[in-house]
Amino acid sequence: MGENGVRGSARGTREAANPPKILLVDCDMFYVQVARLEDPDGAGKEDLLIVGGSPTGRGVVTSASYGVREFGVRSGMPTGQALGLCPEAKVVPVSRKACSLRSRQVREALQDLSPVVQAASIDEFYLDLSGTERLLHQEPLASTAGRIREEILSRTAISVSIGGGTRKLIAKLAAGTAKPGGVRVVDPGQEEAFMMSFELREIPGIGPALAQALEKKGLVSVEDLLPVDRAWLERWLGPSRASWLWNRARGRDSSRVNPSESRKSISSERTFGKDLSDDRDLERELLRLTTSVGATLRRKGLRGRTITVKIRDEDFRTRQAGHTLPDAVEADATLYSVAQNLYRELRRKRRVGVRLLGVGISSLVDGDSPPQLDLFGGKAPVEPERDRVVSRVLDDLRDRFGHRAILPGRMLENRNKDEPEIERKS
Repeated sequence: MGENGVRGSARGTREAANPPKILLVDCDMFYVQVARLEDPDGAGKEDLLIVGGSPTGRGVVTSASYGVREFGVRSGMPTGQALGLCPEAKVVPVSRKACSLRSRQVREALQDLSPVVQAASIDEFYLDLSGTERLLHQEPLASTAGRIREEILSRTAISVSIGGGTRKLIAKLAAGTAKPGGVRVVDPGQEEAFMMSFELREIPGIGPALAQALEKKGLVSVEDLLPVDRAWLERWLGPSRASWLWNRARGRDSSRVNPSESRKSISSERTFGKDLSDDRDLERELLRLTTSVGATLRRKGLRGRTITVKIRDEDFRTRQAGHTLPDAVEADATLYSVAQNLYRELRRKRRVGVRLLGVGISSLVDGDSPPQLDLFGGKAPVEPERDRVVSRVLDDLRDRFGHRAILPGRMLENRNKDEPEIERKS
């Protein structure tokens, strides 16, 4: 057996003796909770509450209270459709700043309660309690999770559901079954039995296209897939994808809780109060979004290589285009130049009214990472250092005098227009 095999065998032996203890803390209907906490006399008294969009039906649902969900309303649904299902619901906004503050409070509380905390999103946090048996006096994981839930509620006023198990995948699925405000822990050795209760499309990582392909083969649930011969899956999906699906269906997940895991993407999008068709207006909004993304990128000390533009047309058809640069960038001028080309490519293919426009950047690296060079070291940089310096100077000025203190001229033409119904970063 090779060195890696020895290491894998040794790790498997250790895990059998001391199974990993992973928790996923999931803030229940997070945006709804924040809206209620920020406005206790308004949204705080509404049982049927929708966050996102507008009372006129524009925009999309960011989150909905459990009372509204009983009518079939779901996140990402057009607000007009949601109000059609539940006309009595009240639609409210919630500030990004308030959501970020509450998320940070939850994370800080968790860092006092667990040695390893990883933020998976603004409202989800993984904890690794492996090796804490003596510290916690052999307390069962479910009891620890319940205690953490109560402590978070007491310290932040945010209700959470917690799932637990030996893998991140199991913890995430268990948290979903614990909602609202509960705890569900899957004991070591029970992972496969636990997975039997799920449909394949419910497993994270199995997207609509793969789920549909599996369904055509008669594979809808985990129970359908488990008896299937692995060799048949490999012939159909290829060795790598088949191995991933084989393990996933059995609750096996090799990823670790990593508190330093880098952010995967930064994005900002805007849903308009009325559909926009004029390219001048849309490119002005594109510039606003790009500037916002660039400022967030630089504030976090990051650069990115892949820029994406997203459009949702008046008929709710969503389209996007992306471009990956050879080097990571951060300057507004570079980001906007690429985003503008992507936008124009999308508009050439289909010119109808636009409900939503978004810009994102991914393939992120630390801002001080050196650029990639060709074999002779003579490649010109994707963006001049001057552009980076200018963007940082403008960031400093906006921090001192307000985000509207210095704006590109094309944005000034539109500065008196209404603010967006939803502007979201992720």
